[in-house]
Amino acid sequence: MLKLYSYWRSTAAYRVRTALNIKRLSYSIIPIHLVKDGGEQHKPEYAEKNPQELVPLLDDNGKLLSQSMAICEYIDEVYDGPKLLPSEPFLRAKVRSVCQIIACDIHPLDNLRVLQYLKGELQVSDEQKSTWYAHWILEGFKALESMLAEYKAKGPFCFGDELTLADVFLVSQMYNARRFEVDLSDFPRLVEVEQHCLTLNAFSDAKPEAQPDATL
Repeated sequence: MLKLYSYWRSTAAYRVRTALNIKRLSYSIIPIHLVKDGGEQHKPEYAEKNPQELVPLLDDNGKLLSQSMAICEYIDEVYDGPKLLPSEPFLRAKVRSVCQIIACDIHPLDNLRVLQYLKGELQVSDEQKSTWYAHWILEGFKALESMLAEYKAKGPFCFGDELTLADVFLVSQMYNARRFEVDLSDFPRLVEVEQHCLTLNAFSDAKPEAQPDATL
């Protein structure tokens, strides 16, 4: 049984939950609350497992792996089930490109610890924090909307009629954009992909509100 250290609202953990569901793998959730008591991720027993003190963390029979992109590629390579990355090299690289725009350029700037630093140490206002958050979402989504427009006629997913890891990363980031009330009216292609994916159980079962540790 795979174990996933997860927080219900974590975008990165949302990606991995979705990927595990697509691969049809059984796994148990070990909740790590990122806010309660100053953040359970900072407790020594968890920091020993993941020195970066972040989620997600995958435990595959004692083998511990952090970072959502690495985890998703690992389970795709090691376990049977629907593939998350295309076999054709250029398309596979394109999928990784979209994933990295989200995981490397958008998400880190809007991550919880960054927002906490802005609010705490730099003492920015809530309005300024929201402006910061929306700015980086919009910058990244503009690029993604343009990149994915050419595939619109080929199918309902990011790259046509085949589900890939790009869809997994996009849907989780769209969730965060909606949570912070970012205007998505300029991104019809992204919304279209998101809404189609959410009709699939692999995505809907991984949604934050569907998690055992969700605090609504």
